[in-house]
Amino acid sequence: MITIIRADERYHKDLDWLKSRMSFSFGDFYEEENSSFGCLRVFNNDTISGHRGFGAHPHREMEIVSVVLSGQLKHEDSTGHSAVTGFGGVQRMSAGTGIIHSEVNPGDEPCELLQLWFTPERPGLPPSYETSAYDPAQLRGQLLPIVSGQEGRQGEGVAHIHQDLTIYMGDLEAGQTLDYRTTAGRRIHLFVITGTVALGQEGELAERDAARIQDVPELTLRSAEGARVLLIDMP
Repeated sequence: MITIIRADERYHKDLDWLKSRMSFSFGDFYEEENSSFGCLRVFNNDTISGHRGFGAHPHREMEIVSVVLSGQLKHEDSTGHSAVTGFGGVQRMSAGTGIIHSEVNPGDEPCELLQLWFTPERPGLPPSYETSAYDPAQLRGQLLPIVSGQEGRQGEGVAHIHQDLTIYMGDLEAGQTLDYRTTAGRRIHLFVITGTVALGQEGELAERDAARIQDVPELTLRSAEGARVLLIDMP
């Protein structure tokens, strides 16, 4: 089953300093039938104004991934970690038994990011944090793993997550067709960052459209004009 979610169907929040598109119930936005997709609990596309951000606040029992698309994002937390990340970087935080952190834009230009929350593989993990970097040139023509908790998909430039999933990012060239295969019974969440992608016979996804995919172990992606995509393969 493939369910396509159009960009303008996602909840939009505008706080002047923060513009956010939310895929699932989050904060004061609540839809009972739209609280998660498998272990994916939050998928927010945020733009944060310069020198603004989220002050210190607590989290528990959640794996939190921030993928920076442009600008800079500064992280600080109660375990003593601090890092500034730009495009080509990923921040992964395991809230575990409890952590306090802040995320702010330290620069003058807006920071755009994707923030993803996942339920962990088990409760009671110790809090932890890491920042990783991948080579954006390696996105070209393929799906590059940037976060993973799956054996065999971890390595240099891949952030570790405490869940049986892999997050891929890739740039499809104009006219390129890319086949993706996974194990039967798994879920896939596909998000188009830029460009357009034809998803088999299901139609075309435009910029910031998403697809929630179940029981479809083989996908064919094609982009007539070129596209940047994020694909999550999860239980």
